[in-house]
Amino acid sequence: MMQAWAVERPGPIDSGPLRKVRRPVPEPGPGEVLVKVEACGICRTDLHLTEGDLAPKRPGVVPGHQAVGTVVDQGAADRFVVGDRVGIAWLRGTCGVCEFCGGGRENLCPRSTYTGWDADGGFAEYAVVPQDYAYALPVDRPAEELAPFLCAGIIGYRSLLRANLPPGGRLGIYGFGSSAHLTAQLAIAQGAELFVVTRGEKNRALARELGAAYVGNDPPVPLDSAIVFAPAGDVVPHALEALKPGGTVAVAGIYLSDVPALNYERHLFHERDLRSVTSNTRRNGEELFRLVARLPVRAHTTPVPFDKVDQALADVAHGRTSGSLVAVLDG
Repeated sequence: MMQAWAVERPGPIDSGPLRKVRRPVPEPGPGEVLVKVEACGICRTDLHLTEGDLAPKRPGVVPGHQAVGTVVDQGAADRFVVGDRVGIAWLRGTCGVCEFCGGGRENLCPRSTYTGWDADGGFAEYAVVPQDYAYALPVDRPAEELAPFLCAGIIGYRSLLRANLPPGGRLGIYGFGSSAHLTAQLAIAQGAELFVVTRGEKNRALARELGAAYVGNDPPVPLDSAIVFAPAGDVVPHALEALKPGGTVAVAGIYLSDVPALNYERHLFHERDLRSVTSNTRRNGEELFRLVARLPVRAHTTPVPFDKVDQALADVAHGRTSGSLVAVLDG
């Protein structure tokens, strides 16, 4: 048997929708590996799932999709062997035959599945993952440091690509949580000038520490690109209005409150682009980990005891966090 956190009945996080349970250790099926979880990042998507903004695909699902651990059973799989360190990310499966999979955009596959939503995830002592959707990870970096890159990092990287930032350009970031603070470092390391709009004082301090040229409420200069990480639709018009002609806004969240009516001349004219970001491809993840290996990018993490995962999600909900929260399992 193992311990896990499961969504019993979605609702406000303070009402206790996430419960600690005991479950049998899962068995890997064909092409899957069983992973003993060392650490699992805590993502705002887990909060959306727990509170019901994203309806769970199955009752009692175990969230968590930024898990780092060691393979303890490879079943009939052959890509990894027992003892390998792997990462379990959000994207869990695709059909491999649709127009999107064939065109390098598997993130848009209509039959895609997701860790901690369609199948149990990493808020558990053990988790199963299809070998083709796991990432080989280095053993010389702490699991706590690697975990946030498996979603916050990958989504931030794809958002940066979607934002179409020119070399040395001005990038605006709206909201400065786990994904944003990793994306900011990637952008700065590659020559961007960073402008951060966020309310939390801890987040503002971290943005300054990481090298932001501006931290405040409204960027003082026109931006080439912007990424909206805050799950608030009313931020989108502000980000569009801050762009120079030809600029792009990418919206990074899986959930966003309604975007208010846009004024064509103020927000979209002069060929300003508004783009969404949907999940990621495995290629995005592989490219990211190659960048992380050579650039000075690291996750600013706060370790959370496994017994406190529900409290950590409440901290995310109430804006009491900065950087990345990571649940750490004993042994």
